[in-house]
Amino acid sequence: MKLIKVTDESIKTILTDLLKRSPNNYDQYASAVTEVVNDVKENGDQAVLSYTKKFDGCDLTAEQMLVTEEEIKEAYNIVEDRFIEIIRKALVNIRDYHEKQKQYSWFDSKPNGTMLGQKVTPLESCGVYVPGGKAAYPSSVLMNIVPAKVAGVEKIVMVTPPGKDGKVNPNTLVAAKEAGADIIYKVGGSQAIAALAYGTETIPQVDKIVGPGNIYVALAKKQVYGNVSIDSIAGPSEIAVLADETANPRYVAADLLSQAEHDELASAILVTTSEAFAKEVEKEIEGFLKELSRAEIIQKSLDQFGYLLVAETMDQAIETVNAIASEHLEVVTANPFDVMTKIRNAGAIFIGEYSSEPLGDYFAGPNHVLPTNGTAKFFSPLSVDDFIKKSSIIYYSKEALEPIHKDIEAFAEVEQLTAHANSIKVRFEEQ
Repeated sequence: MKLIKVTDESIKTILTDLLKRSPNNYDQYASAVTEVVNDVKENGDQAVLSYTKKFDGCDLTAEQMLVTEEEIKEAYNIVEDRFIEIIRKALVNIRDYHEKQKQYSWFDSKPNGTMLGQKVTPLESCGVYVPGGKAAYPSSVLMNIVPAKVAGVEKIVMVTPPGKDGKVNPNTLVAAKEAGADIIYKVGGSQAIAALAYGTETIPQVDKIVGPGNIYVALAKKQVYGNVSIDSIAGPSEIAVLADETANPRYVAADLLSQAEHDELASAILVTTSEAFAKEVEKEIEGFLKELSRAEIIQKSLDQFGYLLVAETMDQAIETVNAIASEHLEVVTANPFDVMTKIRNAGAIFIGEYSSEPLGDYFAGPNHVLPTNGTAKFFSPLSVDDFIKKSSIIYYSKEALEPIHKDIEAFAEVEQLTAHANSIKVRFEEQ
């Protein structure tokens, strides 16, 4: 990891370096993704099955794309009862948290004959993309399906790539069943995104697509946006830890590595007011690397995007983490709640030394689908809000419209929209 003193110039350099990881900088893959998306749009199942054979090494028929009840039962027989129990415990927390986000329609009527309001309607359908193979994350299944379920989405369609044997990861299937997926298809990659966006003979078109994936999935979501809604173009995972000399360096080191193990582009950043503490953390990291299973990936991540940043004051440290706007931010200081009030930009904020990032990944309840690559400055975590839409309600009686109709007509005439003005005027023509 690179140990750097915090200055305006060093932060600017680091931010530029981190942005290189954004999917928006991988346009060299865009033409290949466009070819797949257009092929699926035009040829439906035939194209989907062809790419599944080409990219996943799995030769399926259209009928075999659908995951059957028998396959789900088989998954339950494979998955340990203890893990199913843990999934159910996590689901209670995740549902409870998201239930508090629900919004309701409201109407405000007044004696003058007006009624204004907002009608909240869940999306009719959504597609949930779930990675397969080595990157099978049942936790992401829960985090993407539960808010849609709580919002009241009628049809939740999950897609996930099959293995060469035509099977889906059993942990993924059990998580999907427990969370409430309505239908599951064995299809992955950019072809799955295109199928959900445009529909095929077998896979239905949906209103919104959510869920993580590789660069091809991210670019496919970017391409189909507009035809359907999407959650975001997610980049590699990242963590920032804001700590002072009172923090436990072993805990901080372990937390930094928890994200660095995701992939070689993941970012782990310590921001501290103590250079001595930063060096202690670095020493602990070296020790952990000798025993962790994904040490090679972690080392590459730390070499490329790992930083130990030393600030002169806590205010400067806070300013630094706000500039980074990390996906995950841990605050491990003498007064973490006071510091938390000054944090403006972070996907999720973990407070205190026992609130480590994996708690949020799996169990606490808040969603772990978070803004990355500095987008926490203007984006929020996945939530129930992502699965609803709002319609404005407007009602005026003739008596309510009469005293203001000339004002509306005048406004329209200033904009030279005479048909707008006329639409109001005709209602008050002398009979």
